[in-house]
Amino acid sequence: QVQFVESGGGLVQPGGSLRLSCTTSGFVFGTTALKWYRQAPGKEREFVARIDETGRRKNYADSVRGRFIMSRDSAKKMTFLQMNDLNPEATAMYSCTADRYPTWGKGTQVTVDS
Repeated sequence: QVQFVESGGGLVQPGGSLRLSCTTSGFVFGTTALKWYRQAPGKEREFVARIDETGRRKNYADSVRGRFIMSRDSAKKMTFLQMNDLNPEATAMYSCTADRYPTWGKGTQVTVDS
């Protein structure tokens, strides 16, 4: 059974940082790219970042490029999203998924507020 379990969200002030984690299970980790998405209240889910199977190629939404860094750890079967210089527009539920296994976990809430 494919599963994604996100963690690391919370309340942070503008300009602050958070590191999200996603623990995966139920599939061969190295066979698929991984992605982070987010959904703000009343808005559509939007793409945030993607990392390929090797970890060498990464893609980011324009709104986060230069501030967010996605990584993956094959030994731990986890992916991470380091978020820096956060602004209130980043407030959303963040979820991870895989290209080959497009299911969703419960997500982790990020709130940026002073």
